[in-house]
Amino acid sequence: MRLFLINFFIVYGLFHLYMFLKLRAAIHPGLRWGIFIALFMVVMIAAPAVVRISERAGYEMFASFLSHVGYLWLAFIFLFVSASLVIDCYRLLAYITKAALKTGVLPVVPPKAGFFLPAVLSLAICTYGYFEALNIRTESVEIKTAKLPEHVKKLRAVQISDVHLGLIVREKRLARILEAVKTAEPDLLLSTGDLVDGQIDNLEGLAEQFNKINPRYGKFAIMGNHEFYAGIAQSQNFTKKAGFTMLREEGITVEGIINIAGVDDPAGGRFYNETKTQSEKDILSALPQHLFTILLKHRPIIDTGSLGFFDLQLSGHTHKGQIFPFSIATWIYYPVHAGCLSPVNGCLLYVSRGTGTWGPPIRFLAPPEVTVIDFVPE
Repeated sequence: MRLFLINFFIVYGLFHLYMFLKLRAAIHPGLRWGIFIALFMVVMIAAPAVVRISERAGYEMFASFLSHVGYLWLAFIFLFVSASLVIDCYRLLAYITKAALKTGVLPVVPPKAGFFLPAVLSLAICTYGYFEALNIRTESVEIKTAKLPEHVKKLRAVQISDVHLGLIVREKRLARILEAVKTAEPDLLLSTGDLVDGQIDNLEGLAEQFNKINPRYGKFAIMGNHEFYAGIAQSQNFTKKAGFTMLREEGITVEGIINIAGVDDPAGGRFYNETKTQSEKDILSALPQHLFTILLKHRPIIDTGSLGFFDLQLSGHTHKGQIFPFSIATWIYYPVHAGCLSPVNGCLLYVSRGTGTWGPPIRFLAPPEVTVIDFVPE
């Protein structure tokens, strides 16, 4: 985690330096304005760290305000740098073409346009992305299986993932999510990790909102990486208060109808030196194999040793990148970073785009989802 933070702040600082140089080339601010802009950028670079420190110290109102400002700025500058790099690549191509052909074939992009075009585009995307993050979509999936008991004509499970309840995702956003869940009328509600964000000391009332939804076969959740960041005891207490049964390296058979197994995110081993006493395969193989088995696993990685012992793995974690073009990075690291039900040795994998937001309250080309999965007899 420490190495990640060091790398993050180095890269984030370079983003600001790049933007500052672009701004200076475009409008040539004087010394006074240059110092003011530089100081603002320093504050924005430090904002993510200040937010966490303030939250832990109990200054929640200040932390909430700074998190909105700081994370919106983070999204803006990420989009600005991404768009500017495209323009810079074009300018390099124009330069190479001119040098090779001894004449200017491609039109030149002046410094002012090179700054204001990506700035305006980034602002427009941030505005659109803010509202896209509020627009909870329902994704419907139907799975035919011969493993349902004869008396069950349809079983409906609803998956939520990566809600990240905290400073930004609060009562109003959660109400939107739970309205979509309630409308689906699930028999099961499944949370595939990161229900909470980091610090969760002041989430009064949020757990109670979940208690208005009581599927007949229960609610089940697992530990994502952010549950470990928030603290094991705090996360488990909140999840239990919200009415979920936490599955930690264990499986359960629900009323003789379906198996549900849950495994912890690897962050538990890194942060708490927790060692697993049994493998994923051991957990799954102990369940009745004639029933359909759902595996709840936060990260969309299939353990090849478990193939054949579960029927469907539900995952999240990636957010589908949350803000394009960051989705390119998540796709490279997790080849299945959203959707997909292609069978692997008879096992299916479905990856949620996530239901909330982490960091910037923005989504672009990766709308939030509540997933409705209908199991029907084959």
